Amino acid sequence: MAKYSGLTKEVGHKQRGKTGVLLMNLGTPDEPTASSVRRYLAEFLADPRVVEIPKLVWMCILHGIILRVRPAKSAALYQQVWTEQGSPLMDITRRQTQKLASHFEQAGEDVSVEFCMRYGEPSVAATLKKMHQQGVDKMVVLPLYPQYAAPTTASAFDAIAKELTSWRYLPALHFINTYHDHPDFIDALAASIAKDFETNGKPKKLVLSYHGMPERNLHLGDPYYCFCMKTTKLVVAKLGLAEDDYITTFQSRFGKAKWLTPYTDATMESLPGQGVKDIAVVCPAFSADCLETLEEIAGENREIFEQAGGENYRYIAALNDDDAHIKMMANIVKPHI
Repeated sequence: MAKYSGLTKEVGHKQRGKTGVLLMNLGTPDEPTASSVRRYLAEFLADPRVVEIPKLVWMCILHGIILRVRPAKSAALYQQVWTEQGSPLMDITRRQTQKLASHFEQAGEDVSVEFCMRYGEPSVAATLKKMHQQGVDKMVVLPLYPQYAAPTTASAFDAIAKELTSWRYLPALHFINTYHDHPDFIDALAASIAKDFETNGKPKKLVLSYHGMPERNLHLGDPYYCFCMKTTKLVVAKLGLAEDDYITTFQSRFGKAKWLTPYTDATMESLPGQGVKDIAVVCPAFSADCLETLEEIAGENREIFEQAGGENYRYIAALNDDDAHIKMMANIVKPHI
């Protein structure tokens, strides 16, 4: 048996020459059940990019404690955000892919657009093979993480590289590692916030909540924190906000280690006591609404804020499949197709 896989003569090399765009997101359980969440978490949390603890020690903790306790709790949270279309993240990413494909089709560009999830389905390996069979030999990969981080963006690259090491014929590959300061991203994000302000009024404070990361990663050289702060700086400048009008926080921490601060939940608890009882929250690190935005921010943190005395709380949705977001994706990948 050959060590490297290749196309059959029937599919052949005559059909080569197509350009493909691959959108990548983190992933989601197939169902909001404990068993499905357990499978998803087992793959996600076993990634050494995600948890940088010696493997033997971490596997004992993961399989001995976490996967016995957390799946049922997480499944209950997923049930709160699940829709008739299934997982919000899956549904939105699928719609983003369809709209980006339509954008290129209307522009007369012969581009194959697919999406995959880093963990779960559709898998990286299966999607790459599908595009290979379509004749794609020039590929642009856009991980849908605006701010580069090793546990997300670098892990996406790892998965692609792992699959391609077994291929005989490799496509030309361009991997976009960050777009935290891309003008179209900043414009789209600022426009969505401005639209909310126009509809609901300017809040006392805008909270820009990014996904958290262990502080240790920053000291080891991960630029994620700096990229988040750059996004905030550009967006608030676009909106014309003063320094007292906004705050940058970090959510979704896990474990006992110190993570990037200030923490979103602690901020929600403290703001009303500082006289800030009217806020809007946006999550610039998320390209699509998911458990961390719909349950954690729109639900859990709202309760924390209101129980602390807050009066007006609103969550500004992710860019999702907004036309400006699709245009941004197209403009980011166009120079490479």
